[in-house]
Amino acid sequence: MSAALSSSLYISPKKPSCPQQSQSTILSTKPTSIKTTLHSHPLFSVADQTVTLQMKEKILCLELMGIDSGKALSLNPCLCSASLESIESVLHFLQSKGIYPNDLPRILGMCPKILTSDVRTELHPVFMFLSNDLHVPENAFRRVIKKCPRFLISSVEDQLKPALFYLQRLGFKDLEALAYQDPILLVSSVEHTLIPKLRFLESIGYSRAEAIGMILRCPALFTFSIENNFKPKLDYFMSGIKGKLENLKEFPQYFAFSLEKRIKPRHLESKERGLELPLSLMLKSTDEEFEQLLTKHSSVAN
Repeated sequence: MSAALSSSLYISPKKPSCPQQSQSTILSTKPTSIKTTLHSHPLFSVADQTVTLQMKEKILCLELMGIDSGKALSLNPCLCSASLESIESVLHFLQSKGIYPNDLPRILGMCPKILTSDVRTELHPVFMFLSNDLHVPENAFRRVIKKCPRFLISSVEDQLKPALFYLQRLGFKDLEALAYQDPILLVSSVEHTLIPKLRFLESIGYSRAEAIGMILRCPALFTFSIENNFKPKLDYFMSGIKGKLENLKEFPQYFAFSLEKRIKPRHLESKERGLELPLSLMLKSTDEEFEQLLTKHSSVAN
């Protein structure tokens, strides 16, 4: 159904077939007059006649904001029954918290469920969490939400607070870093995401203290897939590089580099030159710096 609805009234943001109302115009319109604003749009009358009036209003509203209505309806079927007024209340609430109209296409495109969230029971508690638990000032709400829109579809009591508690128990003390650099950790499942990653590191030979130390040095370890990241890179490290686990404990950032585009090519090139470089030096150096290292080694060897 969503595909049909989208195709019946699709407005391409890149190649508009007629003048569009700006996002700011739509979002600044008072709730009582937004329907009039939408109805005056030339494309309103183009929609398939089988599409209800209310649905046409919602589709057009989404498209004018730069949101793919078909994708939004597919990811959030509740939009079909949501009133235009309730969607409007969400948009105005987000703007009242410092979110710019131009931020909304990306934020809502990534998480269309936000559009049918309850302002009082779901969205407001998230901003209270940012303020009270993470000590994020109001003028920085936008920075956090832009970094991680999933905050707005996460339950404070069932998700955000448990994740924060778990991370703090592990030793994450810098709330500012959690808010601005690694907010994805707070919207990750403790049971299904965070704990399994820690246990995997323990399973390959690290003590719990060592595994925690690696994660504190490189929080991104909590975001990597065990099957698609950890296992293939660990296998190459052990069989290809023939390294020792101690090396990874000292440089856990190894897992953050691409196996095919960075790790393998640089290791093989170093090996061909008979050069053994520390992991950090081999991987962190720029292409120019890496080439200089190889050239310098070749000169010394000759």
